[in-house]
This record gives sequence, structure tokens and C-alpha cells, in this order.
Amino acid sequence: MVGGQGGKDAFITEGFDNWKKIFKVTLENAPKNENLTYPTIQKDIVNCFSKEIIKFICDEIGVVHVLDTSSLSLKAAIDTVFSNNNLTIDQVRGQDYDGASNMSGAFNGLKSLILNENSSAHYIHCFAHQLQLVVVAVAKKHDDVDEFFEQLGLVVTVVSGSCKRKDIIREKQKEKVATEIGIGETETGRGLNQEISLIRAGDTR
Repeated sequence: MVGGQGGKDAFITEGFDNWKKIFKVTLENAPKNENLTYPTIQKDIVNCFSKEIIKFICDEIGVVHVLDTSSLSLKAAIDTVFSNNNLTIDQVRGQDYDGASNMSGAFNGLKSLILNENSSAHYIHCFAHQLQLVVVAVAKKHDDVDEFFEQLGLVVTVVSGSCKRKDIIREKQKEKVATEIGIGETETGRGLNQEISLIRAGDTR
């Protein structure tokens, strides 16, 4: 679903309105013999629709899968997206990342790689990430919260150190999800209830 139900409905409505405008001057409504039914013209029209749809999707979500999160891989992914949408790095006017070295590093971070090509692509540390760091710092001052995350870290260490323990956790989780689905406490659908890895907790995770 693109941009939620509201975004999807708006896109369908806009597409239908555009099609009505096109229909007024094509096919049997076309002046003289300009029916726009020649295969080459039809392909051009389809390609135009395709580009508009891709642009709309990029505007709404802009999600791209990368094999790793090194600055070079991320830069290559951005270059590909820009190229596919007839954009260039020269059109970038801002960058907004967290403080990780691969993102905002002064020499080899993604920020620097883009600034090397476009000095107008100003970098701003992500405000959401800054707020998250503030929340973490405040939470650590609370003894109960600090103890909770310390115990959580120990649990993850113990469980992750044994395949048998991880299998037990996995089976228990499956049973829990199945029970909750059965009594209607958990929704089902595409992308829901996916199995995820047990990752050591960090300040921003």
C-alpha cells in the first residue's frame, strides 16, 4: 500500500481524473485521425504512466534495499535511485542522518561523499535521533530503567549463546502468537508477525 489508504485513494482518484482528460481527446473523441492507437504511441503513453507512478511511489515512501550499510553502498544506492528518476546529486539541498560514522563521518561518511559532489547539500544531524539520545541519557539516570536494560542485555547474551535456547524461545513465541491470533488479540496479514533475530540492545535500538 502506497502512502496508507488515504494516499492510495487519492492516487486512484487523481489517475482516474487524468484518464478522463486524456479520453476527451483520444480514441473516438480524437480530432481527425489522431486516435493515438499506434503501438509506438501506446508504448510512449504507458511509459509516461509508469514514470508518474514510480515518481509517486518515491515521493511517498522512497524505500530502497541495500546489501550493506557502508557509506559507499548507500551512496551507490542513492545514485541509482536518482538516475532512475532523472535526478542528480546536484539537485540535493540537504542531508539528514544520525551520528553514525558511516552516515555523518567527516572523511568517509555518506555526508562527505555527497558534499564532495555538491557543496550545497548541507548536513543537519537528525533531530529525531538527537531527541532519542536525550531520552536515553535521561532514562539511564533512573535506576529502575538502567537495571531493566542491564538485565535485558544479560538475557540476550545468555539466549544468543545457545542454539537450543534460541529454539526454545522461538517455539514459545510461535505458541504465543498462535494463541493470540485464535482469541483475536493479534491481527494477521502480510508483513505481520514476522520472525526476527534477537539483537543485543543498544542506546538507539
